[in-house]
Amino acid sequence: MSPGAAAGDAPAPADSQGPASHGPDSQQPAPQAPDSPAPSHPARRCSFDEARRLAAAVAPLPIRDDLPLTAAVGHVLARPLMALTDLPPFDAAAMDGWAVVGDGPWTVVGQVLAGSPPPEHLGPGQAVGIATGARMPVGATAVLRREHGSTAPGPRPGAGPVLTPTPDAVLAPGRDVRPRGLECRTGDELVPSGTPITPALVGLAAAAGYDALPAHPRPTVQLLVLGDELLTDGLPRGGRVRDALGPMLPPWLERLGARVTGCRVVGDDLPALRAALEEATADVVVTTGGTASGPVDHVHRALELVGGRLVVDEVMVRPGHPMLLARLPGRGPDTQAGGTQAGGTQARGTQGEGIPTPGTPAPTRHLVGLPGNPLAAVAGVVTLLAPLLRALAGSPEPGSFPAEAAADLPGHPHDTRLLPVVLSEWGAAPVEHTGPGMLRGLATADGLAVVPAPGARRGDVVEIMEVPT
Repeated sequence: MSPGAAAGDAPAPADSQGPASHGPDSQQPAPQAPDSPAPSHPARRCSFDEARRLAAAVAPLPIRDDLPLTAAVGHVLARPLMALTDLPPFDAAAMDGWAVVGDGPWTVVGQVLAGSPPPEHLGPGQAVGIATGARMPVGATAVLRREHGSTAPGPRPGAGPVLTPTPDAVLAPGRDVRPRGLECRTGDELVPSGTPITPALVGLAAAAGYDALPAHPRPTVQLLVLGDELLTDGLPRGGRVRDALGPMLPPWLERLGARVTGCRVVGDDLPALRAALEEATADVVVTTGGTASGPVDHVHRALELVGGRLVVDEVMVRPGHPMLLARLPGRGPDTQAGGTQAGGTQARGTQGEGIPTPGTPAPTRHLVGLPGNPLAAVAGVVTLLAPLLRALAGSPEPGSFPAEAAADLPGHPHDTRLLPVVLSEWGAAPVEHTGPGMLRGLATADGLAVVPAPGARRGDVVEIMEVPT
């Protein structure tokens, strides 16, 4: 069940949800089949910081050494990018003009374009026309810019033109020359591992001679939005509400580095949820709703039935405390994590088409259970899901930064509060409409302030969790 899963404005205090109890008396699960596994882990209630640490304590996905440059953007560099050659690989002209030897005037003996070989050697009093990026001839001492020189016919038939510098020409040795190795030398570390691969990084890799990059695959995610009360179109009606999380979470997770392979609504039905978990092949399964102890909250029971193991069961954070993190039994790798991948190449540990190499253990998969209220679900994303996805992708980015409170930030008496705030030159200030079932405040917020109990005073420094823009 996903109570209040629409982005409405009905008042709902951030601490309205009491501590969840997932024992059999409060859960009232369906009778356990004789061959169903018993719970493998007692409920573990964690602090906000401990929950984030546990979520981040997973091994990255296996490295791909051959991710084509055309498919690399959005992944994370798995090893340092080392210079395979000097850059530039030769002395090159930085401007259009003439490569000259010494002081003028000079006799122009030819022309060099980018990509063409230069004359073997230039002697005193000689020059060649040269284009930006062209290789400097041996013996040339500088480049005379085109606007700083003029040519006239040679003194005799067959002689090259005579090049004369203008009075304001500057001809210091090395002028307008990019010397070999100016940007880097062979063996230099260009970019450290763990760096997100951007278009600029791909351009650098191409310039340095790379055709492919070592990278961690983007973790795959399948999203199961739980609740009989959810509508996927139109206005709320008949006691049902619009699903806000199905449209919101996939682009958010993509920006966190994941690849969302599926998103569907599942009713409040234990067999249906169990079947959905058993069919899922993604690295991470995300559920919304069903994590508390209501009569149709089935996530805990479904985890037991599929052999899942709880790592985090409830977090001392508001909104969103009935969130959870679990390990799922290993399964054949998903197409991105272990089979035919982007670019048509094969991941380490597979034979292609998702078939594991004999002797290769099935990869560990995870489930993150988010509360059904929209803002509470967002709290679960930044607390458990974002650290998990970054760890799987090999990214060290924390996704947070410090800021001074521009006003008092209300907190919870005992738990950490995640409060939508706007940022200005004066610091972080709270927004309105921040109940757990609301998204209006988050829609205009710049981030979530991590407010310790019982609150933060104006001038205090607080951590700000990023939200996608």
